[in-house]
Amino acid sequence: MNNGLNVCGAVLGMPEIENKNIAAFHAQNDEPDHVRQEADSGVMMRCGELYGSSDSMQHLYKLITKVAPTRANVLISGESGTGKELVASEIHRLSRESDKPFIALNCGAISPQLIEAELFGHERGSFTGAVRMHKGCFERAAGGTLFLDELTEMSMEMQVKLLRVLETGRFSRVGADEESQVKVRVIAATNRDPQQAVDNGFLRSDLYYRLSVFPIAVPTLREREQDIELLAKVFLARLNEEEGTRKQFSKSSRRFLNEYHWPGNVRELKNMVHRAFILADQDVDLATAIGAAKPVVTGVESDCVTFPLGSRLADAEQRLIFATLGYCGGNKTQTAEVLGVSLKTLYNRLNEYQSKVFSNDSELMNRMQGVNVNSGA
Repeated sequence: MNNGLNVCGAVLGMPEIENKNIAAFHAQNDEPDHVRQEADSGVMMRCGELYGSSDSMQHLYKLITKVAPTRANVLISGESGTGKELVASEIHRLSRESDKPFIALNCGAISPQLIEAELFGHERGSFTGAVRMHKGCFERAAGGTLFLDELTEMSMEMQVKLLRVLETGRFSRVGADEESQVKVRVIAATNRDPQQAVDNGFLRSDLYYRLSVFPIAVPTLREREQDIELLAKVFLARLNEEEGTRKQFSKSSRRFLNEYHWPGNVRELKNMVHRAFILADQDVDLATAIGAAKPVVTGVESDCVTFPLGSRLADAEQRLIFATLGYCGGNKTQTAEVLGVSLKTLYNRLNEYQSKVFSNDSELMNRMQGVNVNSGA
């Protein structure tokens, strides 16, 4: 029996999975009627909160349902905005430990000084500000799943400590004299190519092999073009349901959906639909939404950045960051997503460039004009 489901609950070509997982698919399939109607123009398959019927998504569903019932560690790779955390949570939901905790930690959002305490916990008085005992992510996820997003932003020193926990199941809270035993399934994710991350020194090879028992690559939106329009309709239907409206896409929006390159993937599509929905009275025009968000790019012709042969890699990276920051209107969160790096990495680069400004780097001073490194996203 094939167990893939569209939003109507029809069985469509998915791999064999356990009965409780079939029930879980049905339970997740209770969408409002208009969501089902909107999807009737094409076949929309889903796996939890993951939508799409392209070959690459059907392959992804198959991998999820195969690995979910096991205790294997999983390494998820994919560009920002592709839904890596949704994949991790779906693996947990379809696992035998679905009733146990699912704890997520973004390694790029925690400072190197605090990430050990966040992962393993700390005892009262172990450092300044530790006014009480704190359970770390491993303890809170005991028996369940710990999702480590942006793994390659973790320092090499912390990667060594993480590797030891994965190998022994034992760890110590910061300031503790005794070790604790824990049984946790670890799912990690990165927006870098894992092998390149190893080659470039962002990921320890031994940790890579320990985590990639079952690697999963999440496809970009560009690789699943047939899903774009159906996804947009699902997002619009949800907004109509929430707001009690009956807005529809304009005729030009369909052409826009097929022509735009979607550097921010599904997250960008969802946000753009929401922005266009807010701007629209009745007809939702996606081109208008990106027009309102896309700034004028200074010093970049045809949305391209060119570098002369012989340029230093650091200089090329610097020019690309500033050009993308200008393209995104100074929005650092969007800039980080487009560049495929964490927000923390982007801030680190901007801080480096700012320090050069104070060292009287005249060329960089011109580029930094109008860039507020410490402003919000």
